[in-house]
Amino acid sequence: VQLQACGGGLVQAGGDLRLACAASGLPVDTYNMGWFRQAPGQEREFVSAITPITYSGTFADYLDSVKGRFTISRDNAKNTVYLQMNSLRPEDTAAHYCAADAQSDRWRVHKKPEDYEIWGLGTLVTVSS
Repeated sequence: VQLQACGGGLVQAGGDLRLACAASGLPVDTYNMGWFRQAPGQEREFVSAITPITYSGTFADYLDSVKGRFTISRDNAKNTVYLQMNSLRPEDTAAHYCAADAQSDRWRVHKKPEDYEIWGLGTLVTVSS
Protein backbone atom coordinates (compact mmCIF):
# COMPACT_ATOMS: atom_id res chain seq x y z
CA VAL A 1 0.00 0.00 0.00
CA GLN A 2 1.53 3.29 -1.07
CA LEU A 3 0.59 6.88 -1.76
CA GLN A 4 2.85 9.00 -3.89
CA ALA A 5 2.25 12.73 -4.13
CA CYS A 6 3.73 14.97 -6.77
CA GLY A 7 3.12 18.27 -8.50
CA GLY A 8 4.56 20.71 -6.00
CA GLY A 9 6.90 23.47 -7.02
CA LEU A 10 7.70 27.15 -6.93
CA VAL A 11 5.03 29.50 -8.23
CA GLN A 12 4.32 33.20 -8.00
CA ALA A 13 1.35 34.48 -6.04
CA GLY A 14 -1.77 34.15 -8.15
CA GLY A 15 -0.44 31.13 -9.96
CA ASP A 16 -1.82 27.60 -10.14
CA LEU A 17 -0.57 24.12 -9.37
CA ARG A 18 -2.14 20.68 -9.52
CA LEU A 19 -1.06 18.10 -7.00
CA ALA A 20 -1.56 14.42 -7.74
CA CYS A 21 -1.67 11.53 -5.31
CA ALA A 22 -1.20 8.18 -7.03
CA ALA A 23 -2.28 5.21 -4.96
CA SER A 24 -1.12 1.64 -5.22
CA GLY A 25 -2.60 -1.21 -3.24
CA LEU A 26 -5.76 0.67 -2.34
CA PRO A 27 -8.67 1.81 -4.50
CA VAL A 28 -9.12 5.55 -4.02
CA ASP A 29 -12.87 5.35 -4.66
CA THR A 30 -13.41 3.24 -1.53
CA TYR A 31 -11.25 5.23 0.88
CA ASN A 32 -11.63 8.61 2.52
CA MET A 33 -8.88 10.59 0.76
CA GLY A 34 -7.43 13.75 2.21
CA TRP A 35 -4.89 16.48 1.58
CA PHE A 36 -3.05 18.09 4.48
CA ARG A 37 -0.25 20.61 4.63
CA GLN A 38 2.44 21.54 7.10
CA ALA A 39 4.45 24.72 7.08
CA PRO A 40 7.75 24.96 8.99
CA GLY A 41 7.11 25.26 12.71
CA GLN A 42 3.39 24.68 12.26
CA GLU A 43 1.12 21.76 12.93
CA ARG A 44 -0.20 19.67 10.09
CA GLU A 45 -3.53 21.09 8.96
CA PHE A 46 -6.45 19.86 6.93
CA VAL A 47 -6.74 21.26 3.41
CA SER A 48 -9.34 19.11 1.69
CA ALA A 49 -10.84 15.65 1.67
CA ILE A 50 -13.31 13.58 -0.27
CA THR A 51 -15.40 10.65 0.88
CA PRO A 52 -15.71 7.34 -0.93
CA ILE A 53 -18.49 6.82 -3.42
CA THR A 54 -21.52 5.44 -1.62
CA TYR A 55 -25.24 5.17 -2.40
CA SER A 56 -25.53 8.73 -1.05
CA GLY A 57 -22.94 10.05 -3.46
CA THR A 58 -19.61 11.55 -2.50
CA PHE A 59 -18.79 14.57 -0.35
CA ALA A 60 -15.88 16.98 -0.26
CA ASP A 61 -14.88 19.79 2.04
CA TYR A 62 -12.14 22.39 2.29
CA LEU A 63 -10.23 24.54 4.69
CA ASP A 64 -12.03 27.87 4.80
CA SER A 65 -9.07 29.80 3.44
CA VAL A 66 -8.89 27.64 0.29
CA LYS A 67 -12.60 27.45 -0.50
CA GLY A 68 -13.25 28.76 -3.98
CA ARG A 69 -9.58 28.36 -4.92
CA PHE A 70 -8.84 24.65 -4.47
CA THR A 71 -10.70 21.67 -5.90
CA ILE A 72 -10.28 18.03 -4.94
CA SER A 73 -11.09 15.37 -7.49
CA ARG A 74 -10.61 11.69 -8.11
CA ASP A 75 -9.80 9.70 -11.25
CA ASN A 76 -10.76 6.12 -10.50
CA ALA A 77 -9.27 4.79 -13.73
CA LYS A 78 -5.87 6.20 -12.78
CA ASN A 79 -6.42 5.50 -9.08
CA THR A 80 -5.30 9.04 -8.39
CA VAL A 81 -6.62 11.93 -6.32
CA TYR A 82 -5.89 15.49 -7.39
CA LEU A 83 -5.82 18.85 -5.70
CA GLN A 84 -6.18 21.72 -8.15
CA MET A 85 -4.85 24.85 -6.49
CA ASN A 86 -5.65 28.17 -8.12
CA SER A 87 -4.90 31.74 -7.10
CA LEU A 88 -2.14 30.59 -4.80
CA ARG A 89 -1.04 32.83 -1.96
CA PRO A 90 2.25 32.99 -0.05
CA GLU A 91 0.44 31.59 3.00
CA ASP A 92 -0.24 28.40 1.02
CA THR A 93 3.48 27.62 1.17
CA ALA A 94 3.90 24.24 2.88
CA ALA A 95 4.69 20.61 2.37
CA HIS A 96 1.48 18.99 1.14
CA TYR A 97 0.61 15.42 2.02
CA CYS A 98 -2.05 13.04 0.79
CA ALA A 99 -3.60 10.49 3.11
CA ALA A 100 -6.05 7.61 3.01
CA ASP A 101 -8.46 6.30 5.59
CA ALA A 102 -10.49 3.10 5.49
CA GLN A 103 -11.59 2.84 9.11
CA SER A 104 -13.74 5.93 9.64
CA ASP A 105 -17.31 6.31 8.49
CA ARG A 106 -17.86 7.13 4.83
CA TRP A 107 -20.66 9.65 4.86
CA ARG A 108 -18.83 12.69 6.17
CA VAL A 109 -15.53 14.37 5.51
CA HIS A 110 -12.81 13.68 8.06
CA LYS A 111 -10.53 16.57 8.88
CA LYS A 112 -8.20 15.32 11.60
CA PRO A 113 -4.78 13.89 10.69
CA GLU A 114 -5.32 11.11 13.24
CA ASP A 115 -8.33 9.91 11.23
CA TYR A 116 -5.99 8.81 8.44
CA GLU A 117 -3.81 5.74 8.71
CA ILE A 118 -1.96 5.80 5.37
CA TRP A 119 0.27 8.71 4.39
CA GLY A 120 2.40 9.58 1.42
CA LEU A 121 5.55 11.63 1.41
CA GLY A 122 5.00 15.35 1.06
CA THR A 123 5.37 17.51 -2.00
CA LEU A 124 6.55 21.04 -1.38
CA VAL A 125 4.54 24.00 -2.57
CA THR A 126 6.29 27.37 -2.44
CA VAL A 127 4.42 30.52 -3.36
CA SER A 128 6.48 33.66 -3.78
CA SER A 129 5.03 37.13 -3.26
